[in-house]
Amino acid sequence: ASEVTIVVDAADEDKVQIVLDGVSITNSDFPAIYVKNADKVFVTTTDSENELSVTGEFVEASDGTNTDAVIYSKDDLVINGLGTLTITSTDNGISVKDDLKITGGTLNITCEDAALEVKDLIAIADGDITIVTKNDGIHAENDNDDSDGNVYICGGTINIECGDDAVHATAIIQIDDG
Repeated sequence: ASEVTIVVDAADEDKVQIVLDGVSITNSDFPAIYVKNADKVFVTTTDSENELSVTGEFVEASDGTNTDAVIYSKDDLVINGLGTLTITSTDNGISVKDDLKITGGTLNITCEDAALEVKDLIAIADGDITIVTKNDGIHAENDNDDSDGNVYICGGTINIECGDDAVHATAIIQIDDG
């Protein structure tokens, strides 16, 4: 499919699961998945190949949000499952304004800016992650709160080829396994 965006606009307490089963979305200027509001969103891959890409310059959302990633979430996001998710972006790969957790699956990201960008926390417990970017591979930073911007890795396999920092956090980077 092309020029398709999955938009999540749920209540503050709602948990939403998006299951990708052989999905291919190519957009020219807007995220393939845009989480406007929810408590937490799970992006789960079945045992399948899934591709999400944005090929041009990103535009703002109608609410004024500067969407700049193939998966853009204003709330907590979890990536999990058994399959492969390949993301190609002219800007960021995945951008989350709260917490991002990766608990399984294969994630391949090729992008121009940060592959995984969060404000609060990125936690990786499992999965096979490959990143190729001209900027940071994993970037955690909150301009408004220096206690946020944390990276925690306790499992998985991560390969990063980058033009700047492989892993960047403004607060804490903790790697226990993986």
